[in-house]
Amino acid sequence: MCSSDLGSVVDNTVSTYNTGISQALEWGGGNVNFQFNNNKQVTSNNLVNYNPAFNNNFQLTLTQPLLRGFRIDNNRQQLRVTALNRDASEIQLRGTIATTLANVRNAYWELVYAIQSLEVARGSLELASKLVQDNQARVEVGTLAPLDVVQAQAEEATRRQAVAQAEAQWRTSELSLKRLVVSGTDDPLWDAEINPVDRPTFLSEALNVEGAVRKALDDRTDLQAARKTVDSNDITLRYMQNLTLPQLDLQATYGATGLGGTQFRRTGTGVTSQIIGTVPGGYADAWRTLTGRDYPTWNVALTFAYPIGQSAQEAQAARARVQRNQSTAQLRALELQVATEVASAALQVQSGLTRYQAASAARELALKRLDAEQSRFDVGLSTNFLVVQAQRDLATAQNTELRALLDYRKALVDFEIGRAHV
Repeated sequence: MCSSDLGSVVDNTVSTYNTGISQALEWGGGNVNFQFNNNKQVTSNNLVNYNPAFNNNFQLTLTQPLLRGFRIDNNRQQLRVTALNRDASEIQLRGTIATTLANVRNAYWELVYAIQSLEVARGSLELASKLVQDNQARVEVGTLAPLDVVQAQAEEATRRQAVAQAEAQWRTSELSLKRLVVSGTDDPLWDAEINPVDRPTFLSEALNVEGAVRKALDDRTDLQAARKTVDSNDITLRYMQNLTLPQLDLQATYGATGLGGTQFRRTGTGVTSQIIGTVPGGYADAWRTLTGRDYPTWNVALTFAYPIGQSAQEAQAARARVQRNQSTAQLRALELQVATEVASAALQVQSGLTRYQAASAARELALKRLDAEQSRFDVGLSTNFLVVQAQRDLATAQNTELRALLDYRKALVDFEIGRAHV
């Protein structure tokens, strides 16, 4: 038995063990929250009924919006916008990859052109060197003036310069291609010489411009990304419009309380009561009371709120509406731009085809003219100047044909990339 004196110091020790979980519902914007609380109280106060006392309780709460936040809320808006941004990033990555591949293909064709242009320059130098040898032989037998040898030698020197320039262009084009395909200067390919295996071939392809425009409008990555932006702005607008609705929330709560511990048996009441014994107990008693739901509580409430006058949400909705309209207008303008680009690329292909056909015919005629001038020069009916001029014309025609063929192949690449990717 023990007693308690008024004015004495009371020591209390409380240990708390709480936990809880919260889950947003997938549909309807609702939220479920469960809290489970526990504490143990130990005191030097002899007036309490339990010492130590174990208290526990649980509370399950469902909050369901019925107007604002029912169709869309901040969490769902953020999730949908984030998903659209992720898709847009993937689309932009595909566009970057396609553009890089197109740049590699064009750089490859530029290297092929540089190599073939070097071959043409070397062939032209061989013709000039042969003309010098032939002229020297004619001077020795007295059928040609020494001045003609000097003229041929000057032309040979000029064509050596052309070979040097063509070699420099070849190396430059090779470096441009390496820059796109090697991982760094420690890559073995960086020091290797690139020898293109595929050479440009002429393939006349029929173009379906209308079908290409439709495909571009459906598949172009820049258009897909722009549509994702419109969808994102549309979701934001829906969310802002939803915020302008009145707030009407349904909240339902159910819980129970448990109590246990060592219980004091007393005589009398109040401060004059005396402890005559104890009833052993512990946390198990509190748990049994809790799970038995001896002391349940429940509550159902409706909360309604409506702003009076103009609200910030209405201004935000108006701003979101303007952004959505702007992104829609930008999408329409981009669609028109894409259609124009694809049609223009098709025209470039047709123009490249015509240029190549004309350049091929010009090269054949230049070769026939050189053969004719050389034959006439051999029998003394032509001059050294005309032969040199015919050689120059042939070299120019050959380079023009190569350039036209490579431009045609690049135009096809641009047409293919233009109707599928930016």
